[in-house]
Amino acid sequence: MSTNEKIEIIRNLTESLLEPDTFLVDIKIKPTNNIKVYLDADQGLAIEKCIRINRSLYKVLEEKAVFEDGDFSLEVSSPGIDQPLKLHRQYVKNQGRNLDVSLLDNTVKSGKLLAVSEEAISLEYTEGKGKKAEVIRVEIPFSEIKQASVQIKF
Repeated sequence: MSTNEKIEIIRNLTESLLEPDTFLVDIKIKPTNNIKVYLDADQGLAIEKCIRINRSLYKVLEEKAVFEDGDFSLEVSSPGIDQPLKLHRQYVKNQGRNLDVSLLDNTVKSGKLLAVSEEAISLEYTEGKGKKAEVIRVEIPFSEIKQASVQIKF
C-alpha cells in the first residue's frame, strides 16, 4: 500500500471521529511510520480532544492493520501557530488576528485580517508614520496567496 493510500485511509478514519466544530488540516507520514495528524477547531482545540481522537484513531489503525505488524506511531495535535494557514476554515477562525501574507508576485502584506469570503480575504494595514500614516484596506484573492501565517504580537 502506498503512502498516499495510507494517508487517504487515515483521512477517512480521522474525519469519522471528528465533531462538527473540529476539522482535519493535514496528515504526514514519515518513512519511520510516524503519523502526524493535524487538527484544528473553530473555537480552539483542547488537548483533551487531541488525546481522545489519538486513542480512538490508534485503535482503529491497529484493528484495520493499515501498517504491517502494527509498526507505527501516532501524534494528533494542532498544526501550531507557526504553521501557514492551509484551509479556508482556518482563515475564518483567525479573523481579527494579524497575518503575514506572501503573494505569488513575491510581495508580503502584513495586517489585520478583517473578513474572509469564498474568493478572497480583506486585510487592513497602515502605511507611513505619524501624520502621514494611512490606513489601507485591500482585498486579496486566495488565487494570489502563496502562504499566510498568523503573527503573534507580545
